[in-house]
Amino acid sequence: MTSKTNNKPNNKIEPLPIREILQTLEQEYPQTETDLHYSNPFELLLAVILSAQTTDKQVNKITQKLFPKIKGPHDILNMGALRLENEIKKCGLYRRKSRHIMETSRLLCDKFGGVVPQTRKELMTLPGVGRKTANVVLSTGFGLPAFAVDTHVRRVSRRLGLSRGKNDLAVEKDVCRLVPKELWRATHRRLISHGRKFCRARNPLCKSCPLNPFCPSAGKITA
Repeated sequence: MTSKTNNKPNNKIEPLPIREILQTLEQEYPQTETDLHYSNPFELLLAVILSAQTTDKQVNKITQKLFPKIKGPHDILNMGALRLENEIKKCGLYRRKSRHIMETSRLLCDKFGGVVPQTRKELMTLPGVGRKTANVVLSTGFGLPAFAVDTHVRRVSRRLGLSRGKNDLAVEKDVCRLVPKELWRATHRRLISHGRKFCRARNPLCKSCPLNPFCPSAGKITA
């Protein structure tokens, strides 16, 4: 009697080494505080709005001069659009950002009593505030569970196999399913740091990357 050999392909998907990935990220990037300088949720909100297409270092230079002149949204409204533009003119897209900050400040005063709201839905009613900005304010400013996705987070998450999502919301949902809620903020910051240091958009440093043993994309990225 001859035995039959099972030639069916093995379609079993190996479990993602999420624990090892998170531990390696923690070892590599123990500091998880934002690089933006702020002292209250309103300042953080302004800093995040200003940070679009502008480095955190440049934003900090701008806010170092701006923040001592304001205590809240009322002061922005009293400052006026032209003066605000002059304060932030070294920031990319400063005219658009000035308009958003003025409109946001007005809405905060009219609808929220001059206080930054603590829900994503309410934050996203503010001009210039999308889901990423809202999540940063929630997690960093208020310590609430939220996971923000930017270009670095999206790129690194997809390369590591944490997500196959084709948009930021899909990536956010995928990563949040894998990562414990209490680690969302820290993981967000660590993925950004990793994207800047090793997992660059072009010419990533795969050979020296500490996540190389767990990365399905290691050595396969050509651009």
